[in-house]
Amino acid sequence: MAARVLQQCVRSLARPSLRLSSANLAVRAAAAPAATIHRPLSFAVDSRRTRWLGQSRVPSVGVLCRQYGDLPPLTLESIKDRVMYVLKLYDKINPEKLATSSHFMKDLGLDSLDQVEIIMAMEDEFGFEIPDAEAEKLMSPEEIVQYIADKKDVYE
Repeated sequence: MAARVLQQCVRSLARPSLRLSSANLAVRAAAAPAATIHRPLSFAVDSRRTRWLGQSRVPSVGVLCRQYGDLPPLTLESIKDRVMYVLKLYDKINPEKLATSSHFMKDLGLDSLDQVEIIMAMEDEFGFEIPDAEAEKLMSPEEIVQYIADKKDVYE
């Protein structure tokens, strides 16, 4: 089973000139220790397992392979774009009135429940929880961007 999954991963990743034959793959899988076969496969460039497969670079990971990756690094501009995108999707905010300096209650006419929903949407978007004491202070998109940048150590 593990050899078949490995073979499918390699076939989906390898260019035609670098593909391993079925017999070659079976020999390599049989020769590998059992612990190596049952571990999650990491196809990172220049990793031990990648070199073991005879690959120098792996351009993409197939469906049956585990994918290890990360999002592009955050910048102040990307945080601002994502915050504004989430706010524009919120049904009680008029996108034409929305600006980074807009106050949720004074400029946009939102109430405290709307502000809580916005903070929850930001938590979902950025993948971390904002404590209630901090969330009460975030009253504009600009403040949310600055808070997220501080928490994620983004200063550019």
